[in-house]
Amino acid sequence: MPELPEVEVVRHGLAPAVTGARIERVIVLDARSLKRHDGPAEDFVERLAGAHVAAAVRRGKFLWMPLAIGSAFASSTPESGAFGEPVEALVVHLGMSGQVLLRARDAEVAPLTRLVFDVHHPEHGALRVDFVDQRIFGSMAIDPLQATPDAAAGGHGSPLPLVPGQVAHIARDPLDPAFDEARFLSALRSRRTGIKRALLDQTLVSGIGNIYADESLWAARLHYDQPTSSISTRKARELLSEVRTVLRRALDEGGTSFDAQYVNVNGASGYFSHSLRAYGQQGMPCERCGRLIVREQFMNRGSHFCPGCQRLRAA
Repeated sequence: MPELPEVEVVRHGLAPAVTGARIERVIVLDARSLKRHDGPAEDFVERLAGAHVAAAVRRGKFLWMPLAIGSAFASSTPESGAFGEPVEALVVHLGMSGQVLLRARDAEVAPLTRLVFDVHHPEHGALRVDFVDQRIFGSMAIDPLQATPDAAAGGHGSPLPLVPGQVAHIARDPLDPAFDEARFLSALRSRRTGIKRALLDQTLVSGIGNIYADESLWAARLHYDQPTSSISTRKARELLSEVRTVLRRALDEGGTSFDAQYVNVNGASGYFSHSLRAYGQQGMPCERCGRLIVREQFMNRGSHFCPGCQRLRAA
């Protein structure tokens, strides 16, 4: 599924087109994409009609748009309260194959489009936002906003200390300015699990999926099943540094695309797949030592690592 870099690329492309825009019409083509919405499709449509989008925000792999209810635009920004303080948000989860695409109003609707939003932006004019999802694992929902426990911004893209209820249990990601590194390191040491399982636990640290876990562990020379309790604080800090480096590199390269399922808002693919050193590289020589990268079954997926550089050490 899309991980932090892919979702952030979508958020970054979406933000200038929807921040301050008014939702004029919503068309539900497939109600299965509303499975996480608390109510029927008619409720989803009625509550969005006429709402203004205050921002496009991301935490980990989750994306949301705070909804500001009000009439005319003022000279100030939506966050200033010109439309009334947002109390709910449109939450977007891309699942395995979800895409949020910006289109001209008169563009043809693609066959796998599930939801269509006609919006009007004060600068960009009439636009269309399409939610396309081949496998229907993704979703959209309107969800109440709640205050963040640490009073910091709920996510990247807005200073509002608010987060949707559906996202509140998701930990902050390593690129979040409010990420508590000391707390993370302490929690990591107290876990009784393998290091990759810990990295994939979105309640511990968010935004990291199979691809970037494998890449970060390769960079830090850690075996995916190394017990967290056996990893020193120094090594854990090194791993966290490598996680941040990998995520930033992937962001710079537009995310990772192996097929047409992940694209940005303009339909373009990312190219970080050309920079991968472990994930998907089984049978290829390790860039460090020359041993062949191997793939082993792990949690109904695969783990890719170098058996020479990433040995499982005794606890």
